[in-house]
Amino acid sequence: MFGRKKSPSGGTSKERGRVGSEVAARLDANPNVQAAMVGAAQAYYYMNFLTPAQCEMLIRIIDGNRRPSTLLADREDYGFRTSESCDMDRYSPDVAPIDTSIANLLGIPPAKGETMQGQRYAPGQHFRAHHDFFHENQKYWAEMKRTGGQRTWTAMIYLNDVAEGGATWFPQAGLRVAPRRGLLLAWNNMNPDGSPNTLTLHEGMPVVKGVKYIITKWFRENDWAVY
Repeated sequence: MFGRKKSPSGGTSKERGRVGSEVAARLDANPNVQAAMVGAAQAYYYMNFLTPAQCEMLIRIIDGNRRPSTLLADREDYGFRTSESCDMDRYSPDVAPIDTSIANLLGIPPAKGETMQGQRYAPGQHFRAHHDFFHENQKYWAEMKRTGGQRTWTAMIYLNDVAEGGATWFPQAGLRVAPRRGLLLAWNNMNPDGSPNTLTLHEGMPVVKGVKYIITKWFRENDWAVY
């Protein structure tokens, strides 16, 4: 640790800061990637990262394996996350190339990536405002630290268009992204000094009409122990 005093969310880290700057430089140099202008939060778009056929394949997997989504927290908060989720088999011949392509896009070793998660939101379902990084003053942190440490980058891909609702909203950063098939949205959960960036607070807004499908890939600062 270095720099400012540790906050309840977590302290600074030279290594996390290095990863953040290297991934950002890699994305800035990619002609297919566009930076989102959101001030102190680093976020990027990649249009049509997946083909329609790949999106349909992933939707079928999610529909065949979905279960109620869970919440990583020290206490129950019913109604906070009402979607359905499924873990994608990273070694499946259908999923593995996509899993690897996300890691290659960011330039992060695949071993640092958690299992990719699929999510389904029916009308009225949502995920209230939350951070993807771990709050290091919570009871779950000891286990998260053991299994790979802090989350650095998040990559989310929308698998279909949604008739109404279902946007991903970053209220403090001023960013709102409507679902669009094949669109990849990536963001850095850390500040330049490697401390958790609270401006990455985001919400999966309620779907009004249609069904929303996404996949999410989280990356850790160390190798993920379940890899």
